Amino acid sequence: MLAAHGIPPLPLRAGKVPFGNCLDCTGNACGGRPNMKAPGPCQCPGVCHAWAAATTDPQILTSPPWATAWRRAAAVAYHPGGAGVTVVDLDDPAAVQWARATLPATRTVTTTRGEHWIYQGAMRSVNKVRPGVDIKSLMAYARWLGPGAGATAPLPDSVRALAVKDPSTAHRAPQSPTVPLRGHGGECRHRTPAYLERGIAMAEQRISEARSAIHATVYRTFLAVLSTHGRCGCLTDTHVNRLFTAAQAKGESPRHCTDAWTNALTTLGL
Repeated sequence: MLAAHGIPPLPLRAGKVPFGNCLDCTGNACGGRPNMKAPGPCQCPGVCHAWAAATTDPQILTSPPWATAWRRAAAVAYHPGGAGVTVVDLDDPAAVQWARATLPATRTVTTTRGEHWIYQGAMRSVNKVRPGVDIKSLMAYARWLGPGAGATAPLPDSVRALAVKDPSTAHRAPQSPTVPLRGHGGECRHRTPAYLERGIAMAEQRISEARSAIHATVYRTFLAVLSTHGRCGCLTDTHVNRLFTAAQAKGESPRHCTDAWTNALTTLGL
């Protein structure tokens, strides 16, 4: 069983659509879209949709509604980031040929149209980093097609670099950082680490639940996070990547995320 090996699985309906993993959201009673591939908008204590439904908790895996979902599943998926790995999804022969000439060899799984290259280490997920190539790790799911062949190599910088796109110069503030943000060394007003974690989680939820005005919601959320956490050393690139990943799950491009972040920095004088 995947969960016994630390790999969080989830059942998929036809069309690669995940089942929710709690009774309150059975049949999308919570108001979720029938073909939802991103978390929310349920009010459950633990997010139970899409990639977030994947779990290694045996009680959830064997209790309703998943006990029924596993019997109805058309396929099985897993959360790569939750398993501590990154999947480079190569969707056609040309992408596979490019990977063989460019990336370090690693564990390989054959797919219907191409291959999954699996590296040890997690990163943010980004689609369409080049023709026929997606990166699936944190806040994403991938189909489980078997353990594959070969040794799993450490996540290389060449794969991390695929997620970095040149920022647009259009509508950019004149002072643009080369990285999203690092702490300014000011006095920390956070009494506990949980305060920051709660703020980031709420920001992710706000972005994920947006139904319209996605650009404006992302910018306002970035602005709110920076106004509270941007002047000390607590906000790290890991936190920022979580926000960028949530925005991209709603359709924002890496370029738009960078623009919104930079404009929020400038507005606050950071």
